[in-house]
Amino acid sequence: MTLTTTGPAEVARALKALSDDRASVRLRAALAVGTAPDPRFVAALVERCAIEPEFFVRDMLTWALTRHPVTLTLPEVLRAVRSEHTRARSQALHTLSKLGDRRAWPAITRALLTDPDDEVARSAWRAAVVLVPEGEEGALAAALATQLGRGGRETRLSLSQALTALGERIVPALEAATASPDPGVRAHALATRRLLRDPDAGFEAAIEEAKRIVALAGAPGADDDESRADR
Repeated sequence: MTLTTTGPAEVARALKALSDDRASVRLRAALAVGTAPDPRFVAALVERCAIEPEFFVRDMLTWALTRHPVTLTLPEVLRAVRSEHTRARSQALHTLSKLGDRRAWPAITRALLTDPDDEVARSAWRAAVVLVPEGEEGALAAALATQLGRGGRETRLSLSQALTALGERIVPALEAATASPDPGVRAHALATRRLLRDPDAGFEAAIEEAKRIVALAGAPGADDDESRADR
């Protein structure tokens, strides 16, 4: 669909299309709304983000929100961050990362960074590294490091990417994590440290080398192996 005007009838038609049963119709509606932004669309876009089942439609909804003035979108998105529904929280956090307005930083709570839902937590990590104020990076790194060893490959990769985006400020937190009694935490910390030193190493190679080092811990030559991981 195309919005030629944003009169009451056109707005009503667009809002109806955003909740159409067909994903293709919802996608076109989100594109149209983003192309012709209007304050009357903001609340509906945020509400739809909270329940939209299709990833590509959700991404278009977020894009449409970024096309509206942040003074209108930010309060609505912050309300969604506090939702009891996981999809609403996850997509709202994703939208905050795209808006990039650091006034949203107080909304990135420790509860969100450690949310039991992996998608919510991953979205919180990505938003956090975008929004963190100057001087708060070390504290954020320490909070993120508490999640090392969590989840499957995608979750661990997301966390490593978030941590390395903070640069050298993560080193103390990683050093502490390498002393964890949990071998999964130690391996994830070592792999992340390797990626910080060598971004081209690749996550799979880094994690496999880290697992080998952890498995050899205490064996002759283990210290040399760990030293090589730092280079």
